[in-house]
Amino acid sequence: MHFKTTLALAFALTAVAALAAPKAAPQPVPAAAPAPVPAYQAGFAGLDAFVQLGQMGPGVNVLSEDPGWTDAAKARFKPEYFAKIKAAGFGTVRIVLNAMGHMDDYYVLETGYLNRLDTMVNAALSAGLTVILDEHDYNYCSQDTWACRQKLNAFWAQVAPRYKDAPARLIFEVLNEPHEAFTPEMWNDQIKQTLPIIRASNPVRNVIIGPGQWNGLGYLDKLTLPVADRHIIVTFHYYSPMEFTHQGSPWVPQYKLTGQSWGSDADLATLTKDFDTVKAWSDKWNRPILLGEFGAYETGPMESRIKYTHAVARAAEKHGFAWAYWQFDKDFVVYDIANDKWVEPILNALIPPKQ
Repeated sequence: MHFKTTLALAFALTAVAALAAPKAAPQPVPAAAPAPVPAYQAGFAGLDAFVQLGQMGPGVNVLSEDPGWTDAAKARFKPEYFAKIKAAGFGTVRIVLNAMGHMDDYYVLETGYLNRLDTMVNAALSAGLTVILDEHDYNYCSQDTWACRQKLNAFWAQVAPRYKDAPARLIFEVLNEPHEAFTPEMWNDQIKQTLPIIRASNPVRNVIIGPGQWNGLGYLDKLTLPVADRHIIVTFHYYSPMEFTHQGSPWVPQYKLTGQSWGSDADLATLTKDFDTVKAWSDKWNRPILLGEFGAYETGPMESRIKYTHAVARAAEKHGFAWAYWQFDKDFVVYDIANDKWVEPILNALIPPKQ
């Protein structure tokens, strides 16, 4: 039977079951045979999660809400930017995927979307970067948890086998920032469903999973992971204090543009205390840590943004965490695409120039 027909039938059966028992927990979608993709010359060889973390180097988030996912002619981000990212000193990119909007009624991903994903993955790997595939539909998932949970299983049932032979430098991140209606308890249940779907085709590829409530460090203690699976990197995000990092941002209007600064001794002490909390959790559970997002929005004072960006990156490194800055372009930008140049104050705060 044709792959798409088979997969559509599997998702249709899942949907029927959902209608019959709307209060039951979503059922895992069986992993399907992958569609043809370019062969990877190096192939896959598993890496210890701590070893991989040590190889990641500085990271940056890319391709968030890029119009190129829908129309390649309108893309902001071009594959050749991966070489620029590598040359600037970064070792990792976190590719932000809002894939649920590119599924049909049977949760099958659009062929064009998958082809564009192949292009980006292959270009990033060819540039020598570690590549994180981050399913990023966090707002949709906070509003319609039932559909999200089905679509998340369907996404990984298609994407995980597609890249099963890719080098270990390709890492999967199950879901960005579950929050609100997608409670920490629901998230733990979802991990029990989705991780086995990934493991069916990628038994020892490293996978990134964070706690509930926006991947908040205060919810690490509520995160439940399979103890025997040591190929997991735990992530958290850090934008504290929001009154500084998000002042003037249009999507959270409660944080007004106040000109609030950052960098006092008290600010630095809070940062250290917060990261000490994460490190203590990491040591207790023997899990490597990725700081997957941090940054301060453009409307804040540049001098404080530089201090904050530098301090958070250095604190992560001091605590043994890998990090990925939010983000390359669109907002919190580190690269000015319109003028084809780096925003040097932010780039230098992230990766200090060698003396």
